Amino acid sequence: MIALASDSLMFKLPNGETVPFTSANIIIEVDANTAATFDADFIRHAANAVFHFFRNELQREAISVDEFAEALEKALSGFTLGNGAKKPQVPSCVLESDLTRMAKESGSAELFFFSNLRAELRKQLSKAPQVVHFRGLRGCVKQLTGARRWNGRCRQLHEQIVNYLRECLHAEPGDAERALVVD
Repeated sequence: MIALASDSLMFKLPNGETVPFTSANIIIEVDANTAATFDADFIRHAANAVFHFFRNELQREAISVDEFAEALEKALSGFTLGNGAKKPQVPSCVLESDLTRMAKESGSAELFFFSNLRAELRKQLSKAPQVVHFRGLRGCVKQLTGARRWNGRCRQLHEQIVNYLRECLHAEPGDAERALVVD
């Protein structure tokens, strides 16, 4: 028997077959209206978020393709205007930070990294952005763990960093007006 990847989710196809997918394996086809409204990266990030929601938040191991498509449609519809127009709400202020750079600056020491991460989040929040975007998570995790290939320790640290950022954001005043993006 072949063991499934720990970050996979079983998709039930309309023909009754069940196939394992990771978020990277999902290909999204959109109609012309949706394609005009959202760019490909935005749709890919939304699909990854829906995948993460079912896999990690709901701790589901299997989902139907229809259920996934419905959840993705609902997520995307949350970014359209309520007046029927099909335009995404673009945040007026997005601030980015590079996690890989921060890991290198911390000398690959997790203790210093988390301290610097909290300081960076506070620095970004002091500028009152609508979205705080931390990019380079995968490279950061590999830098901190010293891993050449993704492994269980990498996955654990990945989740630890995301959870830490969520907790830090919620501990700051005014967190309801901000969004956090980590990729």
